[in-house]
Amino acid sequence: MGGIGIRIENLRKKLGRNQSLDGVSLDFTPRTLHGLIGPEGSGKTTLLRHVIGLLRADEGRILYYDGRKELGLEELRPSMAYMSQMQSLYADLSVAEHLDFFRDLYRIPPETYTRRRAELLHMTRMEPFQGRLAGQLSGGMYKKLGLMCALLQSPSVLMLDEPTTGVDPISRREFWDLIYGLLKSEVLVIITTAYMDEAERCGQVHLIEAGKLLAQGSPREVLTRNRVSTFEELFLRQDRKRMGTESKDRRAV
Repeated sequence: MGGIGIRIENLRKKLGRNQSLDGVSLDFTPRTLHGLIGPEGSGKTTLLRHVIGLLRADEGRILYYDGRKELGLEELRPSMAYMSQMQSLYADLSVAEHLDFFRDLYRIPPETYTRRRAELLHMTRMEPFQGRLAGQLSGGMYKKLGLMCALLQSPSVLMLDEPTTGVDPISRREFWDLIYGLLKSEVLVIITTAYMDEAERCGQVHLIEAGKLLAQGSPREVLTRNRVSTFEELFLRQDRKRMGTESKDRRAV
């Protein structure tokens, strides 16, 4: 079966004195909602930036494929969309002006843009707010606008970097509903989050801490395999192990 997939093999990246990625290997299978789960500073954003080509690895490689056909990054890049965790919209542009701006950026034909624009505004329930400036939107509405801008080109791969951080619980739930709706169009979705409860919303999870991959698989498989009931418990166990190792190293010195 076809579909865009991404395979990461032994990826290593050092940023300053920090080993941001330390031999990470994982597989983002096609038509699946993948969650990169981990605390702040674990390497999630660094990994996404390697996938989109914004950073180059010190070691390892990233393979892009469609079915059995291997693709180059430059070949795939036009159908990839990346939503940064940082505020990247223009505060003095309205919702409608943002959509027009990205229409021109992506060079979307008029008839395609008209249809896609209407679909996205309806999907996000943002029709009444087209004239509102981005700087005047609530946190949840701001994230919805960012998602619309990313989806305007109908990408095959969508990467969302902590899209629900800083929004209220109702907006978080609405945002997840939007993400689930995207899977019907067979998009590969990769989402990063530090919220442990969101891990169980994903089809496949990849748990990362201190640049290392701790576990991966379906949420239920990961919890069962590690004999824990929650992802918080799994990360706490890993923290205790690391602290014990560091304590032994200090005593050895």
